[in-house]
Amino acid sequence: MALKTYTVVLTAFALAACAVGLAPVALGATGGAAVPSGTAAAGSSAASSTSARARTSIATWFGPGLYGKQTACGQTLTPQVVGVANRTLPCGTLVQVTYAGHSLTVPVLDRGPYAHSASWDLTAGAATALDITETVEIVTRVVGKTTNTPTLGLPQGASDSTAPSGGSLAG
Repeated sequence: MALKTYTVVLTAFALAACAVGLAPVALGATGGAAVPSGTAAAGSSAASSTSARARTSIATWFGPGLYGKQTACGQTLTPQVVGVANRTLPCGTLVQVTYAGHSLTVPVLDRGPYAHSASWDLTAGAATALDITETVEIVTRVVGKTTNTPTLGLPQGASDSTAPSGGSLAG
C-alpha cells in the first residue's frame, strides 16, 4: 500500500476510534503522530521516566513468513498491523519512531528483535508507513501507554480473524 494511502487509512482509523472512545494511534496534521487520548503522555506523572529522552538505535522489520501467528502481546500479525517489537518495554507502550523526516507513534506488540545489533523490530505495516525497506537507524521516544488488546495496531475495518490461525512469534 502506498504511503499516502496508508496515512489516509491510519488517519481515518484514528478519527473513528476517537468517536467511539477508543485509544487510537492518531497521525498528527504534520505527518507526525499524536499521543492517543486517555494515555500517559511524555512529561506527565503517569509516564515512565524514560519518556523524556529520544534515543537513536538500529531497527529491523518483520512480517512476511510470520503472518497469521500471534505476537507476544496477543495480536495476530497481518500485513496491516502497525507496531514494534522491543525486548523490554511492556505491551501497549507507545513509542514515537522517526526516520528520514517521517514520524509515527506505534504500540509495542511483540518481543524482539532477535538480530543482536538491533533494538527495535518494526512490523511491515510500520516499516511501510515510515518508508523503511532495510535495517536502518531510527530515533525513538516513549510517549505513553495504551491498553493492550488483540486488535491493537490494526487499522479500522481490518480484522485479525481474516488471518490464518496458528503458531506464536515468540519462540
